[in-house]
Amino acid sequence: MNFYDRESEIEILNNNWNLSKNGSRMTVLVGRRRVGKTTLLTQSGTGNPMLYLYVSKDNERVLVKKFQDIATKSIGLRIYGQIDNFADFFEELMKYGCEHHFTLVFDEFQNFLRVNSAIPGHIQDIWDRWQRQSKVNLIACGSIYSMMHHIFDNGDEPLYGRQDCRINLLPFKTGVLKQILRDYNPSYTNEDLLCLYMLTGGVAKYVAWLMDAGAVTKDQMLRWATQKGSPYLSEGGELIMSEFGKDYANYLSILEIIASGLTLQSQIDGIIGKSTGVYLNNLENNYNYIHRHLPIFCKSGSRNQKWILDDCFLRFWFRFIVSNQSLVETERNDLLREAVLTGYDQYCGIVLEQYFRQKFREEGRFTVVNSYWDRKGQNEIDLVALNDFDHKAVVAEVKHNPTRYSHTELQRKVDTIRRELGGYEVELKCLSMDDM
Repeated sequence: MNFYDRESEIEILNNNWNLSKNGSRMTVLVGRRRVGKTTLLTQSGTGNPMLYLYVSKDNERVLVKKFQDIATKSIGLRIYGQIDNFADFFEELMKYGCEHHFTLVFDEFQNFLRVNSAIPGHIQDIWDRWQRQSKVNLIACGSIYSMMHHIFDNGDEPLYGRQDCRINLLPFKTGVLKQILRDYNPSYTNEDLLCLYMLTGGVAKYVAWLMDAGAVTKDQMLRWATQKGSPYLSEGGELIMSEFGKDYANYLSILEIIASGLTLQSQIDGIIGKSTGVYLNNLENNYNYIHRHLPIFCKSGSRNQKWILDDCFLRFWFRFIVSNQSLVETERNDLLREAVLTGYDQYCGIVLEQYFRQKFREEGRFTVVNSYWDRKGQNEIDLVALNDFDHKAVVAEVKHNPTRYSHTELQRKVDTIRRELGGYEVELKCLSMDDM
């Protein structure tokens, strides 16, 4: 698949490259697995000397030997004598940077903790001593949010406060998904677009899998995602295992429950059989997998909250792949596809709501976009978008089938929050597939 979007990120990276001519800079690049971090770095570094080092979970001595060989081939750095530890190698890189301006990328930076937990401390010491006279454009790239958060955002860690810039690389916006699908299928329908969003959530690698396979319509996408050997069948498990390690079972179960539509902690606790508060807080604050969804106009700290799994791919994987794991293991991919098709229309309603909330956040002049429900879980409104600049609001119901929309019913719901909307010019709408 061609390279798309990322203009603002490339501008930031290019600016950091220029600034590092006068002193080393440290950029932290974080994003979920498959979101396109490595491709972005390759694209932005075109024409500039770059040393790209992937941090595998090797023995430290073995890893350093690999790094030395790559450094010689990539930037011409020759280190005479044997180096057995990372600290000595990194100091050689910083010394080399005194005379040579280059970009140094450590991909999957968080793996240093598994190679040798002392490495971040060594980097801090050497960086502080050589930063000003060296010209190294260092980019620490990581996909495991919890570990990168621990390394760079924990005040007790040595690299806290050392980053000059941070980029959180997000999936493609809805407009970019349209552009990609248009390029690969000029006659695409909105059903095709919704299916692409449902399966990928805009994650670059997942989009590329489909486009490169020629799966550019709804039917082709679903067939490819559920066929024997499809990476979709194993990707979710690999993602969860890499993030949670040996404690993955509890987290996997909780995410599966939330993906099924049970979003209250009381419901989750009842199924797990114990309080899951600590797990939920970790999933939100340390892993960034879920978030507390409070209705619009609700005061902070309210218990009127739901737990939401935002990641479209993971939600699909939990909903259809995990729940039909026996079909995957027995290679009854025909029945797996049938199970997906059976639940597709109902499931798409939830996806369509998320699509429009994201679309409204990305477009127009809206300052707040959310949904609403009252304390009793009634009077639910799919989308409330506030424009505090022009004092306008859009209140909408999202319907896969617009014939089910009732303007009178939506007006009745709006009347229950009339006081909160008092300062806005309110527009009531039905959002359907035609509005994508």
